[in-house]
Amino acid sequence: MLRESSQALCKLCLLVFSLVLLLSLPARAQGTSVDLELVLAVDSSSSVTAEEFDLQMEGIAKAFRHSAVVAAIEAAGDLGVAVSLVQWSDNRRQFLAIDWMHLTDAESAEAFAEEIDATPRFVIGGGTAIGGAMSFSTRLIERNDYAGRRKVVDISGDGRANQGNQPEDERDKAVAAGFTINGLAILNEDFLVDRYYLYNVIGGTGAFLVTAEDFQDFQEAILRKLIQEISGVPLAALDPALEERLIQAARPAPPGGR
Repeated sequence: MLRESSQALCKLCLLVFSLVLLLSLPARAQGTSVDLELVLAVDSSSSVTAEEFDLQMEGIAKAFRHSAVVAAIEAAGDLGVAVSLVQWSDNRRQFLAIDWMHLTDAESAEAFAEEIDATPRFVIGGGTAIGGAMSFSTRLIERNDYAGRRKVVDISGDGRANQGNQPEDERDKAVAAGFTINGLAILNEDFLVDRYYLYNVIGGTGAFLVTAEDFQDFQEAILRKLIQEISGVPLAALDPALEERLIQAARPAPPGGR
């Protein structure tokens, strides 16, 4: 009986010691804290020509050089924002074209823009698997080295999903896990694709949709979108005169103009 009591006491001591040792271990690293983790998911499917793809990439690069986007990044203070860029088409084709970069100021935003300028088209052709682009992008956020207050996937495209998991199902999973899915619908192929994005793609806290009439209009649309995503403030809340200056600055100069 005494021996059994001693064994029980030893087991209890070992349990207490294990708990103390566990509590004394350093906490698991949670990653660099940032205000926003943002994946820019760019449509590279068969409906997107080489010229149209270039217009998307040029529009994104110019947006990150824009003073309003830089101001939104700097407003996050020391936290900054973490951004990556994905090219996607069908359910088997998603590619991390630009790995995560931590942007805090004009210099780091310029470095990201330069990466965009130098990035070729890795995904060429294929169907339109919006759900696949969503799940790939959310996994990138889950597995990176950052811990963001907000986690956003920015899906841009000109068509409806025609393969893979339904985007609304993937959207609902992402929202339940704390992600926000925003959309940029390009209307050149399907003038109702914005409604499709509205009901089947976007979702989560503060989710919104921006439209572009065509790929030429993409530059203005992505600028508006990035200002809102990075700042977390709807454009409607901006001073109307400031909003107009931002939009005018995004528009290309007319032929022969300066």
